[in-house]
Amino acid sequence: MKNLITLISLASFLTVCLSGNAQELADNASQNLHDYKKRHAIYDHSEAQLNNTDTIPGFETFSEKLLISGTIYKSDGVTPASGVILYICQADEDGDYNSTKVNGKRVVKHRGWVKTDADGRYTFYTFVPGNYWGSKTLKQIHAVVKEPNNTEEYAINHFVFDDDPFLRKSCRKKIAKRGLNNILKLEKKDSLLIGKRDITLKLNAAI
Repeated sequence: MKNLITLISLASFLTVCLSGNAQELADNASQNLHDYKKRHAIYDHSEAQLNNTDTIPGFETFSEKLLISGTIYKSDGVTPASGVILYICQADEDGDYNSTKVNGKRVVKHRGWVKTDADGRYTFYTFVPGNYWGSKTLKQIHAVVKEPNNTEEYAINHFVFDDDPFLRKSCRKKIAKRGLNNILKLEKKDSLLIGKRDITLKLNAAI
């Protein structure tokens, strides 16, 4: 009888503990899902698996295959910035972003992440996007960076294309006046278009 009472007490104790653990796990899962929904897509990756090269979904199937590479520099424009995460997303060749919902969050299909190496270098294998749903908007690749010592990510100027007929003279003048270098001038090498863009990080970006 004494052994039976002890066994029942132990079972009750384990039930309480397991229930508490299950509730804690459920709370953590709920919190993680909440964080996932509200955070920027730049964080939707496993940072430990990032390197300085990534291939965007669609690279193998779309016709205008594109290689974009460059160096990310610190705000002085001279020192290579290592460990910087660069996130890009874009439309497909028809100008469709092909977004879907994943766990209640809208996600763009054609996207990727890199983390610069010790020399600040990055490379993306992607393709030339189309004008948004056939409109007169520019062909563009959106980009966001996250510096290793800053808490906030921030957007940088879109990658745009020198041969885009909708890149008007007035727009080119504005870009030149601001000292930007986000216009990609593509060169053809075999079946691959090649563009280069170096990026200088903002000064006091976290402020």
